[in-house]
Amino acid sequence: MKLIIHGGFFSESQTNQEVKKAKQDALLEIVHLGHKYLEHHTAAQTVVYTVRLLEDCDLFNAGTGSQIQSDGKIRLSASLMDGKTQKFSGVINIEDVRNPICVAEKLMDYDDRVLSGKGACDFATENGFEYFNTEIPQRRKEYEKKLSDSIRLGTVGAVALDIYGDIAAATSTGGKGFEIPGRVSDSATTAGNYANAFAGISCTGVGEDIVSGSVATKIVTRVTDGMPLSIATDKTLDEMKPYDGFAGIIGISNNGDIYHADTHPYMVWALHDGEAEVFE
Repeated sequence: MKLIIHGGFFSESQTNQEVKKAKQDALLEIVHLGHKYLEHHTAAQTVVYTVRLLEDCDLFNAGTGSQIQSDGKIRLSASLMDGKTQKFSGVINIEDVRNPICVAEKLMDYDDRVLSGKGACDFATENGFEYFNTEIPQRRKEYEKKLSDSIRLGTVGAVALDIYGDIAAATSTGGKGFEIPGRVSDSATTAGNYANAFAGISCTGVGEDIVSGSVATKIVTRVTDGMPLSIATDKTLDEMKPYDGFAGIIGISNNGDIYHADTHPYMVWALHDGEAEVFE
């Protein structure tokens, strides 16, 4: 049983030591809880549970604490991929829900498994997801000061390998902030969140760069074809260099390899493979 999680890039917001310590503590607590949950649940159930905990922590840009778009609204995206069933589900630009990853999970039971905008919002309402305002004062302050030149690269994600040998990945984001309404990130696409029987990947960074590199899918495909996870990851991230692509990944392969990497410093992460580790 193995679990790795990420909380985006440290540069997404304040960069002082107090915030760093808070993120380290939060990630360690969540990875411990997630690994404990994994003892009695599937990989798919575990990544949803773990990402929900990350969404509920306002230190990260997903769920509560998400960035505000250029029109003053918050829109969330999240996706789930079960490597065992090869099913992908997601929501894009959904509003007024606490945990978009849970809406994505609910969609797994439907034929139409990726919904956007009003359709995603209506689906959530019809299925009992209550109204929830994910805005926090810090995000409103940033928006009002028009910090459009700051780096906002926050996403959360989890990849798990369960006792059955199955892999799943889940990713959730509050966007990059100040984007054009309707902008689609990588987080609810297979470029940013992908898993099969061989590996699972969750990405964070600049969505457009990750989509351009088809990062998650490419890494998993290379592992499927026999390439070690670390080499597949490094090769894929190297291919982003011509356009200075900005990305971080976490991943697990079916042989138990666990790996994280980023193209720019530095992604915040934690893992648990019997013992817990966190970024420094």
